[in-house]
Amino acid sequence: MLSVRCVSTVCSWRLWSVLRRVQIVRARPLCSSAGGHREKIGGGNRNMEEILLRTVSPLPTYETRDKSPPPPDSHSMDFMLFYRNLDKGQKLEFLEKLSREFGVDHRGVSDLALKLLDTQLRDPATVLQVEDRLRYSLTPRYRHLLGHISRVEGGVKFLVDLRADILDISSSKLSDSPHMRDLNSTLKSLLSEWFSVGLLRLERITWQSPCEILQKISQYEAVHPVRNWTDIKRRVGPYRRCYAFTHASMPGEPLVVLHVALTQEISDNIQGIVREFASLDAAEEVQKINTAIFYSISSTQAGLQGVELGNYLIKRVVRELQSEFPHMAQFSSLSPIPGFASWLQGFLGQYRKEGRAPELLSELEWREVEEITGAAPGAASLETLRALLGTGEWLRSERLMRTLEPVLMRLCAWYLYGEKRRGYALNPVANFHLQNGAVLWRLNWLADTSPRGIANSCGIMVNYRYFLQETSSNSASYMQNKVITASEQVLSLVSLFQKNSKL
Repeated sequence: MLSVRCVSTVCSWRLWSVLRRVQIVRARPLCSSAGGHREKIGGGNRNMEEILLRTVSPLPTYETRDKSPPPPDSHSMDFMLFYRNLDKGQKLEFLEKLSREFGVDHRGVSDLALKLLDTQLRDPATVLQVEDRLRYSLTPRYRHLLGHISRVEGGVKFLVDLRADILDISSSKLSDSPHMRDLNSTLKSLLSEWFSVGLLRLERITWQSPCEILQKISQYEAVHPVRNWTDIKRRVGPYRRCYAFTHASMPGEPLVVLHVALTQEISDNIQGIVREFASLDAAEEVQKINTAIFYSISSTQAGLQGVELGNYLIKRVVRELQSEFPHMAQFSSLSPIPGFASWLQGFLGQYRKEGRAPELLSELEWREVEEITGAAPGAASLETLRALLGTGEWLRSERLMRTLEPVLMRLCAWYLYGEKRRGYALNPVANFHLQNGAVLWRLNWLADTSPRGIANSCGIMVNYRYFLQETSSNSASYMQNKVITASEQVLSLVSLFQKNSKL
């Protein structure tokens, strides 16, 4: 009897599956092609309207908000399938329609706002209830769909990628719609909740980690590109640590990755970290490890931009390393300075335009540049200098390198310390570490001689040092009062720049 029931159940389930597939086919116009199934989009707005009306459920009334049954998972799957099959232009059109026509009921919000004003003289319970109704009415209709998508398989990753598309649309100036900005804000708020630090898992990546993870770690490395498998083996081997935050809803996807070198002293160049190794299988001599150098941190998901992960990762890794090496005394980054070279070109051009070129270098330095390059004094020598810095040709002359070292070091110090955006450091890497409470500690000459290092920052790198007892006060000073805590070396270089430049 039991087996008959099982057979009957299986048959019923199969029949239900067939009927369900028929219903889905009837509900959405699908067409088969050699490339697979693809939602018809030739109808343009009509098909977009149909899929949105079918998948974005009306907002339940305030009274039934906790009693309304959730929509079927098929709605979320249909929405995801439809969106994935759109090209970039169609995605923009689709998201514009979603954000504009399925957002907040503005008329209802206005009515409740007026009602709230009318209840101000009534008892607190009535006021609070109207406020709660108003708060609920400010929920965009599409927010419930986003929440339901997050519960289906692959849904969270879909939403992360969806926000990446929105950010790309915004950065490329394809849309400046306030409704799109509100959609982005809603998504960011949801992702910030789902990816809060308490829900993240810290994983150490080793050579024994799954091949797929190692491959993704290599692909996502944005600071110092991984050249081959031997290279990645070194970066997770002796005297190195690699950590990543992961999330249960995105298995196998590292969210942010931190590479650490274990050294005796604070490193002043990247060559000794990513290119020079004694052995891939050397045994670590613990007594020689006194310093942790954070030499690369990469966010892997564009859609999580603005969701704080990197700063928490560094703090968690510091605790891990202190547990493994109780005697470890120094924590520092060895950071690139992206944007310095391009800023420098603009800065030199501005000084030339204003006729202030002589202020940038001392008389002796200008004479050296003119003698080495054969350029005429004045504007001609500045243009020659700009050209040499733009092409990297200055590295071919030892004498020119020695002449330019103090010049570029003080210009770079000013760029990191003095150039601001809304009162905070213009350089994004500086801003990140300063927000974390690090000290702008040391500039390092020719610390990255790779083509990328020369092109981005004239080969200069910087240490942001973490004095653990001072990070909280440094962070508060920077975030609240926009004060950058810097070392004597940096401040001395800034002072030299200001003296020369009359700032």
